[in-house]
Amino acid sequence: MEYLIKAAVAATEIAPSSGPSVEPFCAGEKSLSTALAPSLAHLAEAGSRSAPDEGAAQAPAFVILAEGIGDMQAREALLDRAMGPKRRKKSSEKLRRGRRPSEGLAFVARDPSGAVVGTVRLWDVTLGEGGPAALLLGPLAVEPTMKSGGIGSALMSHAIAEAARLGHGAILLVGDAPYYGRFGFSADRTGSLAMPGPYERHRLLARELREGALECAKGTIKAAGRKVKALEFLA
Repeated sequence: MEYLIKAAVAATEIAPSSGPSVEPFCAGEKSLSTALAPSLAHLAEAGSRSAPDEGAAQAPAFVILAEGIGDMQAREALLDRAMGPKRRKKSSEKLRRGRRPSEGLAFVARDPSGAVVGTVRLWDVTLGEGGPAALLLGPLAVEPTMKSGGIGSALMSHAIAEAARLGHGAILLVGDAPYYGRFGFSADRTGSLAMPGPYERHRLLARELREGALECAKGTIKAAGRKVKALEFLA
């Protein structure tokens, strides 16, 4: 299913395939049109590092949709522009390489022209040897020229809401606590966990979607997602 989301009224600092034609939403709107999306279960709105309405006048219209197989090239090009070639050397990449995103948890943001201007994916992982299942979020990236449009915040809110709706217990990520803290992430429950490679411990953050999901979690985080098959292009 493809999901729509509104443009947010916040600033964010986080660094086209075929589909139904939909009208993009503009920043500052307060509710979804029931005519356009009568079956949508929820709407996520973005926050801001500073004033809630900062950048609202300049915020672009965009929609958030489920990622399609035709989005691969646009997504990879966006990640290169937003994060640079060194992104492939990060420890979190070891948990994604050769795997597919968690079912139903890969999203793109499109501008009115249909161009991909934002991306976020979540991946299935296991917390330690034989430990509980969880999700690893990333990469989250926004077109560098559109960072003040609330797209990153909207992608985060939408991804979290969908993960909760699908019944997942917790989400982990490696990122800045001051930014991700407003989405409920902290390092409070990750002290006994480790990434499979170099990382800054204070940047390993988590949010429980189900109370107690991380209570006994310990050990090295391991990839658990579906493996990419030969000639499959959802890397």
